[in-house]
Amino acid sequence: MSTSAITPVPFGRRLKRFMADRPLVPLIILLVILVVILQILRPGIVNERWIANTIKFAIPLAILAGCQTMTMLTGGIDLSVGTVATMSAFIMATQIVNQDPAVAFLLAMMPAVLIGLVNGIGVGVFRVHPLIMTLGTSLIGTGCLQVYQRTVIASGAKIPDFLAWLGTGVTYGFPNALLLFVPLAALIVFTLARTGFGRLLYAVGDNERATRLSGVQYWQVITALYVTSSVLAGITGLLYIGLIKAPSLSLAEPLVLPSVAAAVIGGTSIFGGRGGYTGTIIGALILTVLTTLLTILQMPEGARRILFGLIVLFVTAAYLRIVEER
Repeated sequence: MSTSAITPVPFGRRLKRFMADRPLVPLIILLVILVVILQILRPGIVNERWIANTIKFAIPLAILAGCQTMTMLTGGIDLSVGTVATMSAFIMATQIVNQDPAVAFLLAMMPAVLIGLVNGIGVGVFRVHPLIMTLGTSLIGTGCLQVYQRTVIASGAKIPDFLAWLGTGVTYGFPNALLLFVPLAALIVFTLARTGFGRLLYAVGDNERATRLSGVQYWQVITALYVTSSVLAGITGLLYIGLIKAPSLSLAEPLVLPSVAAAVIGGTSIFGGRGGYTGTIIGALILTVLTTLLTILQMPEGARRILFGLIVLFVTAAYLRIVEER
C-alpha cells in the first residue's frame, strides 16, 4: 500500500497566510520596530511623557481614520472630513465668545450634519461617486467657512477651557482625550462587529447588487453612513482645536490623507467589504510615530505627503496580490 508524498508548503506562502489571517500581528511588529528605531536615533525619547503626547496626537487621526474605515467598507471614501472638522472647530471657537457652550456646540455640529446628509443623498440617491461627492462638499464647505470668517473676524476667537483640558490634559499619566476616544472606539468596533448596520456596511462593499436584491434600502444605509462619518469628523475638530489651541481655516486638512493611509495600513480595503477599526487604530499610531521619526530626520512636509501616498499605493498593491493568490 503506497502513500502519496505530502508536498511541504513553502515558508513564504505560510508567512503570507499567517499575515493575512492575523493582520494585527505585523502591524504591532511594525509599530514596535519604529519605536525601537526612534529610541536608537534619539536615546531617551521614549518615556512616559512621549507616549502620552503620541497618544494625544494619534487620537484625532484615529477618529478621522474611523470615518474612512466605515466609508471604505462600502467601497467609498470621505474626503470632506478635514473640512467638516475644521468648520466645527472654527465655529465653536468663534461662537463660544458670545454664546452659551451648549448653543455653540449645536451651532458647531450643524455643518457636520448638513454636509453628511448632502454626501449621503448624493452618493446613495443620485449615485455620485463618493470621491467626487465628498471632494465637492469639501470645497463648498471651505468656501462657506471663508465667508463666515469675515463675519466674525471682529469678535475674535476663544478656546473653551474644557476642550483645552480634554485635548492637552494628562491625568495620572493618561491623556484626558482617552475619556472621549475609548467610548467612541468601542462604539465603532461594536457597531461594525455586532450590529445590523455594521453587517450592512460589509455587505454593501462586498456585493452591492446582491444586497439590493435582498431588500436592503441602499440609500438609507449610505445616508446614515455619511452622516455618522461627518458627525465623528465634527467631534474630531472640537477635540483637535483643544489640542492645537489655534483656530484656522485649514486646521484639520493635513489629516485627510493620513486618515486614508491609517485605514489602509490597518487592513481596510479601498474596494470595500474587508477591514476593521482595531487595525485602523494601530495604523494611526504607526503614522504618528512615523511622523515623529521623520521630524527627527528633518524631512519636509512635502516629502511626508509623498511617503503617505506611497504607503497607500504599496499596501493596496500588497492586498491585491494576496487576493489573487487566494
